[in-house]
Amino acid sequence: MTFEQELILGAFILCVGFFGLVTSRNMVRAPMSLESILNAIISNFITFSNLFFDNREPGEIFSLFVIAVAAAEAATGLAIALSIHRNRRSTRIDQSNLLKW
Repeated sequence: MTFEQELILGAFILCVGFFGLVTSRNMVRAPMSLESILNAIISNFITFSNLFFDNREPGEIFSLFVIAVAAAEAATGLAIALSIHRNRRSTRIDQSNLLKW
């Protein structure tokens, strides 16, 4: 795959992730969209690392940190969604008003 194709693929995944994040009303779909945004960022890190450096190591090392943060975010988000679903019997974001006074 060429450099331009990798960037176009990353931009497409980023746009799909943003669209899913903005339009989702489900607490499970929103973190999945956030994961696709992070995957697009990882893809672009590796692509630019390959372009500016002779190897992919700097982009891959930073990508491992992004994956670790994404795994922690997914675990925390799933725990919050399960807790709200257990109490409210719904996972819709617009019905969740736990933080309002």
